Amino acid sequence: MRGGRQSALGTVSARLSLAFMSAPVFIGSTIYRGSRYGRLHPLSIERVPAVIDLARALGWLPEGRYLTSPRAKPAALTGFHDPDYLAALQRAEAEGQVTDAVRERYGLGTLSNPVFPEMYRRPATAAGGGLLAAERVAQGGVVYNPGGGTHHGLPDRASGFCYVNEPVVTIQRLLAMGLSRVAYVDIDAHHGDGVELAFAGSSRVRMISVHEENRWPRTGLLTDDAGGAAFNLPVGRGFNDTEFALVLEELILPVVEDFAPEAVFLQCGADALTEDPLSRLALSNNSHRAAVRALRGLSPRFIVSGGGGYNPWSVARCWTSVWGELSGQDVPDVLPPAAQALLRGLVWARKGRPNAALLTTLHDAPREGEVRDTLRADVERLAARI
Repeated sequence: MRGGRQSALGTVSARLSLAFMSAPVFIGSTIYRGSRYGRLHPLSIERVPAVIDLARALGWLPEGRYLTSPRAKPAALTGFHDPDYLAALQRAEAEGQVTDAVRERYGLGTLSNPVFPEMYRRPATAAGGGLLAAERVAQGGVVYNPGGGTHHGLPDRASGFCYVNEPVVTIQRLLAMGLSRVAYVDIDAHHGDGVELAFAGSSRVRMISVHEENRWPRTGLLTDDAGGAAFNLPVGRGFNDTEFALVLEELILPVVEDFAPEAVFLQCGADALTEDPLSRLALSNNSHRAAVRALRGLSPRFIVSGGGGYNPWSVARCWTSVWGELSGQDVPDVLPPAAQALLRGLVWARKGRPNAALLTTLHDAPREGEVRDTLRADVERLAARI
């Protein structure tokens, strides 16, 4: 397997020189600052603003590396989303309410997908960031769009906190620019059902998803290959760093290399971390950085997004750590006072406070463990499809 990887890397070496001539860029927006789905909703927390502020406190986000995300217009979203749904979403934002008929038809105004003041503008900005990312990497490069990764959005419905499917919109733009192969890797704790729906049966998009088994939306079974386009690996509770390293080395990288993509999109959801309340996985943020580091060299174009993540401290540290990996930063063993103050200032409606490590460090201690035989067998089964 490793010998095959060495060969695959050799075939793309000429392309990589162009890809990394330009420095990685970070796409953000003020739309995320103060935007809440509701006080008790899992997305009542600050995520992208915390990453921006923490990166700046560390001196990692100079002006030239930060780009303000545009807001995607409805017409830019209709390659995947139904115009009537987009109109209903805009109308719900403008009116601040929905009828029972709209709630039933479009999934708006539910507990998961509530009405809130930026319910169109915020996801449209995330999608606009994805479109900008696609344009930025046209000639090669690396872009980080932590506000993106909304992989549950469906063509005519909001789903799983996602109103607009940014990964689909971004990948569609890459394909429209003339790319013939895009690899989508999803390490969120939840299966990216909306992305799989969009590209099922495609020969131009290869999808690899590692997600918790029997976790909402309960799609992405091991046997589900989406017409040959998807490799789905449901993993058990307690999935640890050692197991992730096996999956990365023996499944994710070989599957991506075999496809020889012209662009890689990594959905880097932080809800697979131990501290997250919406999964029962046990990764450290070292696994996320390892995925970034390994995948970056497999294509001249690399886009990384956020995704799930519902503990304010673990998300801020993970996604800032991802930016540090992308931008080549030296990480201090102990965060400087300004960075620690930012972490101490984060709030969460849930009871309890973070431990000292979540307030004073950026990288987690490794969370290693045994590799389960069932996981080995599942990885071998999927890898055999290459």
